[in-house]
Amino acid sequence: MVLKASGERLRGTTRDVSLGGVFIETTATAPFGEAVTVHVHVPGEHDPFALQGVVRWTSPEGMGVQLGLMGARETHALTEIVARSQR
Repeated sequence: MVLKASGERLRGTTRDVSLGGVFIETTATAPFGEAVTVHVHVPGEHDPFALQGVVRWTSPEGMGVQLGLMGARETHALTEIVARSQR
């Protein structure tokens, strides 16, 4: 789920995850430059991570979000996801 600055919630599926950003496949996008909070469900974690980001591009298939600063737990979890996807 993506939470826009306005409070509007958008549903989507994360694709192409990296430490720098994520592509979110969705039919409803936030506008370029908008600050968003991306709620990511990480395997093995009970609660989703709330990651701050900024929309950097959109397409009919979804939007690219550049992620902001993350804590150690979030960074480790995303590093593991990226490593698993490259195997």
